[in-house]
Amino acid sequence: MQTEVTIEDLVKGEGKAAEKGALITAHYRGWLEDGTEFDSSYSRGRAFQTVLSQKKVIQGWFIGLQGMKTGGKRKLWVPAELAYGERRIGDMIPANSNLIFEIELLEVLTRDD
Repeated sequence: MQTEVTIEDLVKGEGKAAEKGALITAHYRGWLEDGTEFDSSYSRGRAFQTVLSQKKVIQGWFIGLQGMKTGGKRKLWVPAELAYGERRIGDMIPANSNLIFEIELLEVLTRDD
C-alpha cells in the first residue's frame, strides 16, 4: 500500500517556490486511478487560489506542492490516507480513493510580498 506522495516534475518552474503559508494560484486536474476525471479548474475556466496549509488543502497537496516553483507543472500521486481517507466526496470520489493530480503553479505570494 502506497503511503507517501509520489511527485513527478513535468515542467520545472523558474519563479518563487511554494512554501507553507504562501498564497498560491494554480490550475489543476484530478483523476481517480481508473482515469475518471473528478475535478478540473481548467473546465471551470478559473484558477484555484488557496493558502498552502494543512487546514486548507489535502495533505497530499500540502506535501507535494512545497518547493514547487512558479511556472512549473507537477504530477502528484496521492494515496487515500493523504487525500480524503475513508470519506466519500460528493458523487465523484469514492471512499479510500488514491488520487492523481496534474498541477500548474501560476503564482506564489508569501508573507514577505
